Amino acid sequence: MTASTTYNPQPAAGMTAEHKRVLAGSMVGTTIEWFDFFIYAQAAGLIFAAQFFDPVSNENPSLAQIISWASLGISFLFRPLGAILAGHLGDRMGRKPVLVITLLGMGVATTLMGLLPTYHAIGLAAPILLVLLRILQGMSAGGEWGGAALLTVEHAPNGRRGFFGSFPQIGVPMGMALATIFMLVLSAILSTEQFLAWGWRIPFLSSVVLIALGYFIRRAVEESPAFEEMQELKKDSSAPLAVLFKSHWGTVLKCALIFAANNAIGYFVIAYFLAYGTKYVGYERTDVLGASLVASAFWLASTLYFGKLSDRVGRKRTFIIGYIALAIWCVPMWMLVDTGSIAMFYLAVIVTGALLGPTYGPMCALFAEMFPVKVRLSGVSIGYAIGSIIGGAFAPMIAEILYTTFNTSMAIATYSVAISLISLIGVLMVPKGIQDKDLHV
Repeated sequence: MTASTTYNPQPAAGMTAEHKRVLAGSMVGTTIEWFDFFIYAQAAGLIFAAQFFDPVSNENPSLAQIISWASLGISFLFRPLGAILAGHLGDRMGRKPVLVITLLGMGVATTLMGLLPTYHAIGLAAPILLVLLRILQGMSAGGEWGGAALLTVEHAPNGRRGFFGSFPQIGVPMGMALATIFMLVLSAILSTEQFLAWGWRIPFLSSVVLIALGYFIRRAVEESPAFEEMQELKKDSSAPLAVLFKSHWGTVLKCALIFAANNAIGYFVIAYFLAYGTKYVGYERTDVLGASLVASAFWLASTLYFGKLSDRVGRKRTFIIGYIALAIWCVPMWMLVDTGSIAMFYLAVIVTGALLGPTYGPMCALFAEMFPVKVRLSGVSIGYAIGSIIGGAFAPMIAEILYTTFNTSMAIATYSVAISLISLIGVLMVPKGIQDKDLHV
């Protein structure tokens, strides 16, 4: 469907109690996943350079920060492997064990990070163990998203596929809000010395509680008829990877390109604005965290709104509008961040969060509609994972390199515009007429 096409969706059906359980189950996993990712991202911007890459930090703090951002990105390289393993295990063990494994894998890795000794205590083993745990996080996340996305989209009533598919997506701003609240509370009750010494570990250790809560919520969904139906669908829709790469590699690449810019700019909101604002502009950490918290609320509302809107005006049109808006906004966004005014910083981060909604809310539905059923699970998961590598995996590191090289945020703005245009090209390559197609074929 092109941006000029008039779209007439089918009438929307009502939401049942079963639908609500499905939405809750898909949302809780992505919220926990992204909470774990966000506390790592925030710690990478504030803590890890000094505590886990200490020799480099003493000699070259900027290089240590770049390495810290690289440790954030390395897990994304293992997301495709997680997606492949989850598909294989799903065929052998069923959906329930896979969802439990990915949830536990993420939680165990995050909790162990909270217990990990620093470089000062155990030397080179500290950064090595940190990276290994980060890799475990990445593999777990790679197996999580595709299943959650299809769980909602495949069971959406007619005309509500975009809205249902936005629920796994709001796990991102919800996880971000939860992580930011933790950091704000800790910043308020602890001194800087206490926070740096041990306070940063508390959000990591708290992941144990979230995993237990997520398990019980997920368990209720998995016992429902919708889950049983979805498990059968997963078995039917898992084709050998050779088939996917031989016949549908172009579609996988389109998905990756479509996601890249949203993921890259999303990680600016998640992590890089925090580090950049405090280190280079001079904002207080609590002020920057407060802006991130408000931005997460706008991101959440925007994701739901544009997911629902895509059911009426079309998903491709929604994406096109979103990426054009992001490309236009990138330069003024960085100009506002650089003003030194916390009010202007709030405006920059809030508008950016809101503008991420059009290219995130409809994503689950769009990706599901791009693949036939035989390769849908693998195609959606791997396309998303590759897009995260192209986009957010190393976006903070690239931004840090650009800033230290050119000494201006306009270099980062140029990068932001360029990747937004690349994703726009990916959207324009989506074929016509796929919206609300029969997902059983």
